[in-house]
Amino acid sequence: MNWTWEQILALPLELKALAVAGVFFGISTVLRVVFRHYKNVSPDDPRVYRVVFSVLSRKTRSIFFIVVSLYVGIAIFFDDKKWFGSVDRVFFVVCIIQLWVWARCFVEVFFDRKTRQLSPNDISRVSSFRALSFIANMLIVIFLFLFMLDNFGVNISALVTGLGIGGIAIALAVQNILGDLLASVTIILDKPFVVGDSIAVGDFAGTIENIGVKTTRVRSLTGEQVIFSNADLLQSRIRNYKRLHERRVLLNFGITYSTELELLARLPAMIAEIVSSQPKVRLDRSHFKGFGASSLDFEVVYFVLSSEYGVYMDVQQYINLAIAQRFKELNVEFAYPTQTLYINTPLVQEASEIRKQPT
Repeated sequence: MNWTWEQILALPLELKALAVAGVFFGISTVLRVVFRHYKNVSPDDPRVYRVVFSVLSRKTRSIFFIVVSLYVGIAIFFDDKKWFGSVDRVFFVVCIIQLWVWARCFVEVFFDRKTRQLSPNDISRVSSFRALSFIANMLIVIFLFLFMLDNFGVNISALVTGLGIGGIAIALAVQNILGDLLASVTIILDKPFVVGDSIAVGDFAGTIENIGVKTTRVRSLTGEQVIFSNADLLQSRIRNYKRLHERRVLLNFGITYSTELELLARLPAMIAEIVSSQPKVRLDRSHFKGFGASSLDFEVVYFVLSSEYGVYMDVQQYINLAIAQRFKELNVEFAYPTQTLYINTPLVQEASEIRKQPT
């Protein structure tokens, strides 16, 4: 049967609406088939658009396309506001639910990608990411719920005001906890330190064991566990020794004033040679610094090209022993605090003679 344009226009509105809905649903089905090969894309894929298409293809429900298709058909051909209002609300609820599914999935994918970049032993940061994921999902649910109520004609101003006042009261009551929570988020995002780093905070030094939502636990050098509040920790000056590229060493020593001048002039170059012979050392300078109260003072500065404390101590020990060995061979004596008393011999003899004279 050949349909003419006049016959099509004469069809009941219901049939025309179903026809348009069917066409729109067919187009959406084609699009779903086109994007189906993105369905199994890994969340770790470096191409973000592929991950987005994967989420959309996996998390878009058929009921969403059916409702959208029917809504388009009805919206074109019907203008009965009373009847159309119910359809509009159904459409809006379905869209809100679909938006929630998409948003929740995107949040999970985002934090999952961040979690996979962490070390398997970094349990504390994994737990923190899970807590942040839960908070983000809760905020999305609250926002969409309020948006839906507002669309249904509910006056949410009083509700939002009440939530605001209640939120302020709760925030004042738990401000320390919220401060630590925000500090935990800052630590996770900014990464001033991670689990396994060696840090020093004031008089305390140790290795990071756990970064929690409220506290950070540090294993001190003496063995005990020191627990810091996250907010207090970020307000302190933190020294992260794990991220050292090199260590600066300042070596000061003195030798006796009896050292010969020729040998004294040779010592800076000799010490520089000893320091430079080490493979993991960069010499900065070696000088005869000045005249001390009881010594001729030398100052040597060099850098150990390693962040490991054991390597730093091994290098320092080798250089100290090598200098001591060379000084022994050259009969150069290290100075220590001494005082020399000079006595005028003629005056002493005169005083002795006076005491011997008879009174």
